Amino acid sequence: MSARTDPAQGASWRHQPERSNRFALALMRWIALHLGRRVARLVLWPITGYFLCFGATARRASRAYLTRALGRPAGWRDVGRHLFSFAATILDRIYLLNDRFDLFRIEIEGEAMMRQRYDAGHGALLFGAHLGSFELTRALGRQLPDQRIALTMYEENARKINATLEAINPAARPEIIPLGRVDTMLQVRDALEAGALVGLLADRSLGDEPTRRLPLLGDPAALPVGPFRMAAMLRQPVIFMAGLYLGGNRYRIRFVPIADFGECAPAQREAAIDAAMARYAAELERCCREAPLNWFNFFDFWSARPQ
Repeated sequence: MSARTDPAQGASWRHQPERSNRFALALMRWIALHLGRRVARLVLWPITGYFLCFGATARRASRAYLTRALGRPAGWRDVGRHLFSFAATILDRIYLLNDRFDLFRIEIEGEAMMRQRYDAGHGALLFGAHLGSFELTRALGRQLPDQRIALTMYEENARKINATLEAINPAARPEIIPLGRVDTMLQVRDALEAGALVGLLADRSLGDEPTRRLPLLGDPAALPVGPFRMAAMLRQPVIFMAGLYLGGNRYRIRFVPIADFGECAPAQREAAIDAAMARYAAELERCCREAPLNWFNFFDFWSARPQ
């Protein structure tokens, strides 16, 4: 696998209009806070119908992805359920950010491993994806009340998230380490050395960084190398994390160790990065096969052509 810069993938998702996401978040916030979860979930269906009819780009991307994940041609009902799952996780995000964990049944795979790291005071990098609900890391915080969790993201995304959280619950604003700064690596290092879990969504490239194409649901997909190179340079363990929505009020959090660069010699670094990226892609595929409605990359993830 050779590193390459793939402008197509970055252009695909960065140039998608944000209007529908902002509209959905604002509407979900009002419904959740005024009507409650049971009524709010009923309202999700007409919202889903709207995006099913008028969200052509998301509809096409959903059908193409589901055809891969399900192993059969996806129909309108499949796409509708996919969009509904996305809307449901947006709704549930409001409750999670207000610590209403009593509304949900949450199981945690790998909890013993995470508790062991917590008891030893060891930090780790959590590599997630636009898959399910990353906000479920807050559920781990309930199990380990003093566990520090920081998120890394680009400043533009951080501003959008902070604006949303300001309206939902200002006290829920997460600790954010901005990416792309001169001191980003130092901030991540300091947080890890203090025993923090540092989360990063590692499935999307910005289009101007090296990627490697790895098998995912039958075809190669471009995944960014940067997160894995950072882990290798910091000599840190990497844990795959996914918060899978299982329908109704059920979620499953999955923690799977995929790399430990602490004992990796410099000469072995590239091979170790290759292996870690392959394991990350394999975990992504496993989640997509087990819970296919959780994939929330609503663009042609596998396309090699600019949009």
